[in-house]
Amino acid sequence: MPTIDRTAVITGLRALTAFLEANPAVPVPDFPILIRCFPKRGSDTEMRAEVDRIAELLGTEIDPDDLPFGHYTTGLDFSPIRYEVTAILADARARHAAESSYYGCVQPDPIDSTTGSASAA
Repeated sequence: MPTIDRTAVITGLRALTAFLEANPAVPVPDFPILIRCFPKRGSDTEMRAEVDRIAELLGTEIDPDDLPFGHYTTGLDFSPIRYEVTAILADARARHAAESSYYGCVQPDPIDSTTGSASAA
């Protein structure tokens, strides 16, 4: 994935807000907006340290709700917009890879479009 320049991100966000302010007929999402960053891939210790560093800059804590899923996360809310930094730890990445290894191997029964039920094969 290409690296995006920090200045370009800030410029783009400002352009978006100016556009939305100037065009009130254009809808905005009716659900929270998440801007998520990930630390550079490294050991769990290295990635946790980076999230801890950013949490200190934000003045936030690590989210305990994400820990059981192997996500080490902190974030700061700006009304309906959330800036978040998440390290996906090694066990969670391995679990996801294992679950994804079955992708495409299991096919559901075809659905009959007239009844909405599984059709007989």
